[in-house]
Amino acid sequence: MTEKFGVPPEGEATRSLVEERLAQAVKEDGAKITVDWRGEQRHLHVISMPVDMLYFNPDTHRIRAQRTLDPVRNRVLHQEPWGEAAQQYLHHLLRCKPADPDQTDPDYTTLMDELDDFGQQAPGIISREGILVDGNTRCAALRDLGIKDIRVGVLPADTSRADINSVELALQLRRDKRRDYSYINRLIAIDEQLAAGRRQEDVARDFNIKPRTLQQDRWVYQLIQEAIERSSVGNDGTGLRLVDFEDHQEKLRELQRDFSKLAKTDPDAAEQLKESRLAAVLLNYPKTSVRFIEADFYGRYLAERLPGDLKPATEAPAEVAIPGLPGVSISDTTPDVKRTRALTDSLLRAAAASKAGDKLATDDAIRADRLIKSARDTFDVAVKLAGQNAQLQKRKVAVPERLTDAADYVNQCAAEFADAKSKRVLDEESFDDALLTLRASLARLARQAGRTFSSPGDGVEWLLSATRED
Repeated sequence: MTEKFGVPPEGEATRSLVEERLAQAVKEDGAKITVDWRGEQRHLHVISMPVDMLYFNPDTHRIRAQRTLDPVRNRVLHQEPWGEAAQQYLHHLLRCKPADPDQTDPDYTTLMDELDDFGQQAPGIISREGILVDGNTRCAALRDLGIKDIRVGVLPADTSRADINSVELALQLRRDKRRDYSYINRLIAIDEQLAAGRRQEDVARDFNIKPRTLQQDRWVYQLIQEAIERSSVGNDGTGLRLVDFEDHQEKLRELQRDFSKLAKTDPDAAEQLKESRLAAVLLNYPKTSVRFIEADFYGRYLAERLPGDLKPATEAPAEVAIPGLPGVSISDTTPDVKRTRALTDSLLRAAAASKAGDKLATDDAIRADRLIKSARDTFDVAVKLAGQNAQLQKRKVAVPERLTDAADYVNQCAAEFADAKSKRVLDEESFDDALLTLRASLARLARQAGRTFSSPGDGVEWLLSATRED
């Protein structure tokens, strides 16, 4: 049986008013809005409703991750979703910036300005009992502006909780929506759709992404969930929150790409890469710096510079028995992987403690802040060295890559030369001038190479001979 929300306290009174106004809209054949409804298009009549009679949707994906920031208020939201306290909490979250709920979202401010200047342009969607399916943020903004009414389309009388979630998601994923779900809330929505048994291909199409991108985002979501679990501190299990990863979308997606590529040839190196980059994400390094971190980052740049409070304890590798081979066992992972993971675990717990507020003792929070600062100072040096080495490697390969590109152009020129000749459109004079320019360029390169190589190889010897003037 399809799960229903239940009727809000004033749901019957709201239903009566909705049906009265809906009957008038049908009679007048008034404005309509089209939605995807159970696999087909449904045209809903639009009516005007008092904003104070409507209920924010407790299941809205717009603030799904942010709900958990206040466990006490979130518990009230679960227990009494239509109560004043729960509805006020939803109103507060709808105003907030996804990555920092202590600040008002600039997009929300922009929406208020547009509503104040131009009025409501697009109608929302409600159930017969007054539950907002689409337009939660608009309703919040209208209330804040003191505007009394909102225009809404009305769903059929047999609307279920699943229908509400489905319609909300379909409307949100239309390309004309102004305020997209935040990254983490999109990950949650994708995970829920897959958990409901939908095919990856169908979910990817609904979210306007490629199946490969969906798989990438699933990997990222799992990594975030594991990181939150590893960050647990205190007796109550306080840890990092989903919103703490809100601003790191591109860094985490790049980590997935590089991890997957490396894991095919060296799984242990891939694990070290993942742990070191996750640590850099926690320390809030920019994407351009995180890219410098490779699998050898810990051993090459960090290990000798770590202060005592960050240096992981050395552990003997655990032995894992191989099924079917009595007496045969192998190490569960390499010591380097364990040390890299232990450092990241320390930073995860420190990051959680620094964000825990009054949930942890003041001394614990101070120690966590000191650990984060110490790690940042150490990583600053290590990341700088890794970046310098990356630039050096780039310069090393730049010269031969330029020559390879030049060879490609010459090969293309040969093909186009033959085509121009066959069509009798070859400009012989211009071609001759271009060859003289090429000869001058090669001569300049030869002079540089002649000064550099005391024992030139075959390629350099050819270059010197080809450009030597008789």
